[in-house]
Amino acid sequence: MSDIKDNPALHRYELDLDGATAIVTYKLAGNVITLVHTEVPKALEGRGIGSRLAKGVFDDIRARGLKAKPLCPFLRSWLERHPDYADLAA
Repeated sequence: MSDIKDNPALHRYELDLDGATAIVTYKLAGNVITLVHTEVPKALEGRGIGSRLAKGVFDDIRARGLKAKPLCPFLRSWLERHPDYADLAA
């Protein structure tokens, strides 16, 4: 999963860069992970960090054998634009 870490205590994935942290918050129930919100700090905007975070999150979901339910519009759109990840949709 590279430099993207799951922080289960806070129910979020994290990507630390340049003193800032981009996150994806989630809720896990059974084998479905609901992706609630993506947040990229202003200091990291415009560098493709959101897409990098999305790919890492979906790669981790695949590796764990889970299904994803993206409520976050950004992650839902990312998933729709990447048909090679369509099998992850709950």
